[in-house]
Amino acid sequence: MTFQLLHTDDKTAARAGLITTDHGQIETPIFMPVGTVGSVKGLTVNDLKTQVQAQIILGNTYHLYLRPGTQILEKAGGLHKFNGWDKPILTDSGGFQVFSLTGIRKLTEEGCTFQSHIDGSKHMFTPEKVMDIERSIGADIIMALDECPPGTSDFNYAKKSLGLTHRWLDRCFQRFNETEPLYGYNQSLFPIVQGCTYKELRIQSAEFVASKEADGNAIGGLAVGEPTEVMYEMIEVVNEILPKDKPRYLMGVGTPANLLEAIERGVDMFDCVMPTRNGRNAMLFTSEGIMNMRNKKWEDDFSPIDPNGTADVDVFYSRAYLHHLFKAQELLALEIASIHNLAFYLWLVKEARKHILAGDYSSWKSGMIRKVTNRL
Repeated sequence: MTFQLLHTDDKTAARAGLITTDHGQIETPIFMPVGTVGSVKGLTVNDLKTQVQAQIILGNTYHLYLRPGTQILEKAGGLHKFNGWDKPILTDSGGFQVFSLTGIRKLTEEGCTFQSHIDGSKHMFTPEKVMDIERSIGADIIMALDECPPGTSDFNYAKKSLGLTHRWLDRCFQRFNETEPLYGYNQSLFPIVQGCTYKELRIQSAEFVASKEADGNAIGGLAVGEPTEVMYEMIEVVNEILPKDKPRYLMGVGTPANLLEAIERGVDMFDCVMPTRNGRNAMLFTSEGIMNMRNKKWEDDFSPIDPNGTADVDVFYSRAYLHHLFKAQELLALEIASIHNLAFYLWLVKEARKHILAGDYSSWKSGMIRKVTNRL
């Protein structure tokens, strides 16, 4: 994998770049739709390519390990062959899902023992095993196993957790370096910066991660309940240290406003379930603001979903029709809303990239923030 930094905004740290993988190129900044179990909920591969115009999607190691399992994935020839997506894929390590299984997991130096949320069966993730699983899945970009401590962790717990994450990272790289990809194309391992909201720990972690000279780096453990201004501060602290010639991936973030603020601070890659999850619950993000499609005010509004046409579905369907589908509990409502929201997120980062290259990102962002946070 290679990364070409094309332009950095004069007034901010916003960047436009190009990632090249064996499955194609990714223009940054980029948003990555989340395909937890090998599919983005309610969308076909054709939807993702033609309507959403996704350049890369995510898979989840924890869920794919449990179902369908690495044996099936290897027989299929990896996740690309299994789900029919021939562009880049990123897999997380499953760590966040495992550590959120409070009460049914146990953490040790060796790894994490946990019970399946499906059938209660017991399993163990170690750094070595996670690397093997991610080799079996076959994503272009794979993540190191880390502990994602609660956002409310005190300093002592956060420090202890960070030490474990760093020792696990060493083991991840050792296993990664002593194994080969299974399907004839390259994979890149991204380490993850942790440290909760403690500046001292974030600096320590960013320095340790940067020393690995990986193809790219991730920032984890944010957007877990801390104030947004604290999240932005931590991003600034970390991005002062992470190498500028490598892509930076902010994990699990976030709202349209979060994306724009993080881009301004030098982040290149994002993922979040918010566009699809909120869409299935009738919340739409548009270039003019946020809409609850169950509200009666849309009942006789026959204008496009987004007047700026950020998604193809905006051309075909009115607000009144989508309101009707949600009220009637039609499955089509979930599909239209999911396509629209993802397409809007991809439109938003594409516009951000355009304005970074044009040199007016800061002024454009200020106006766009006001729009995307507006409740219609």
